[in-house]
Amino acid sequence: MSPTSADPRPSVHSSALRVRIEHASDPVLQRLSRLPSNTVVIVLLVLLVAGLVVRGWVGAVLIGVVAVAHGWGIYLAWPRLTGLERQMRLAVLLLAVALAVVCLISAFR
Repeated sequence: MSPTSADPRPSVHSSALRVRIEHASDPVLQRLSRLPSNTVVIVLLVLLVAGLVVRGWVGAVLIGVVAVAHGWGIYLAWPRLTGLERQMRLAVLLLAVALAVVCLISAFR
């Protein structure tokens, strides 16, 4: 490789934990990639809407599943995201967590 040509895959140092999580995530991501392209989005939207409609601890769990799935996606994509993309994804994650907390608090009132 000549010094002027750019490597299409830049080298990124990954921690042992990140490598283990990425390796453990690979079979799940392979299965998800075989599904129709909108399936995952539709399932997450249905869980989110169901969580908002049901409310209480059941709603908190449903929204929590959406938050965990989104957080997992953020973690896997983090090294490749720009600053603005990171901020937007974190804002959505914080919104999902806040909704889950509100649903959980409303369950005890």
